[in-house]
Amino acid sequence: MASIRWYLDEDTCARALIQGLRARGVDVATPLETGMMAEPDQAQLEFACARRRVIYTFNVGDFCRLHAEYLESGKTHAGIVVVPRQRYPIGIQVRGLLELTSTRSAQEMVDNLVFLRV
Repeated sequence: MASIRWYLDEDTCARALIQGLRARGVDVATPLETGMMAEPDQAQLEFACARRRVIYTFNVGDFCRLHAEYLESGKTHAGIVVVPRQRYPIGIQVRGLLELTSTRSAQEMVDNLVFLRV
């Protein structure tokens, strides 16, 4: 069972979140590290898909729309996790993402849109 590999979009790239996940052995990539800064949401999702990474974002509206478009067109994505902007402090986001990482495999995330729950 392959573990979830995360791709945090620009809005979710808080240093404390990245460090908190990496300190617990979670594989995390960011737009800054991958040269994807300022790219549109569609490009971010395509980048994550090509690398089999689940994207984590605060951009609920755009990524819900992209998820629907992918399903309607028969395209596959590695998974999308959304949370409303600033709804949860960093520690709670870390716990929520760790819970998903420990309870779901990468395969179980494919083509799923998940609202982060804590």
